[in-house]
This record gives sequence, structure tokens and C-alpha cells, in this order.
Amino acid sequence: MRDNLQAARGLIHNLAYRNQTLYRVIACIVEYQRDFLCGGGSLRPLTLKEIAGRLELSESTVSRATRNKYVSTPRGTLELKAFFTTGLASAEEEAVSSQRIKARIRELIQSEDKNRPLSDQDLMRELEREGFLISRRTVMKYRDEMRIPSSRLRHSL
Repeated sequence: MRDNLQAARGLIHNLAYRNQTLYRVIACIVEYQRDFLCGGGSLRPLTLKEIAGRLELSESTVSRATRNKYVSTPRGTLELKAFFTTGLASAEEEAVSSQRIKARIRELIQSEDKNRPLSDQDLMRELEREGFLISRRTVMKYRDEMRIPSSRLRHSL
């Protein structure tokens, strides 16, 4: 009976610690992504490593805490993993979310002349004019991730 009671207390303690860790991780994400959550801005680049460093936890702990977890926000229900985005440099030296770059690529392609679609090189140049420092290969990677065909294939659509 004593062993079972000790095991139950241990389980309760572990569940409370897990709950506290999840709360701390979400609070840190909300603080960091406040502009996005309040409606005006876009996601800022954020990594598991940054959150782990701020909370003095390991990356794997943060990863496990956020895996398959969702949070209700003013922007709808989002998976916690959605808040972790990579970033690219911009002309203003402020990191820009890859999600923001992808959205801009999609906008450029949607507004292009369908008879003369923009190549990855053209997209890269336009993004550079707008202050986003990005390589042609990264443009191609993002376009592929969004399942947008190449300019050659868009021309024939």
C-alpha cells in the first residue's frame, strides 16, 4: 500500500511539473509573439532553442511540451509548433519570418502576368527590392513547399 501511495504522489508531482512547463512555454511564446496574436503583425522568427534558453530548459523538453498541443488565440486555434518559424535577414537588419516571405511570394505569383510568369530569379529580385535578403534557391524551396509550380509550368497552365 505504501509503494502505491508513493507512486501516486510521484505521478501527481510529475503531472504538475509537466503542466507548469507547458504553461511557462506558452507564456514565453505569447510574450514573444504578442504583435502577431494581437492582430497587427506577423510571426517573428522563433526557435525551440530560443525558448529553451529563456526558460533554462532543454530543447527536447520544449519540443515534447509543444508536440501535438494547440492553443486558442484571437487568430483561431493554432498548433504550438506553428509559432516556431525560421527567419531571414532583411535590409533593415531585422529578421523576417519565413511565413511572411512565403506569403509575399504567393502574392507576387498570384498577381503576375499569366503569359509571362515570374521566374525564381525574378521573384528573388523583387523580394530584394522590397528589402528581403533571400537567395534564388530559397525562393525555389519556399515555392516548392507551397506546391506552386515553376514559371515554366505556370506558363502552360
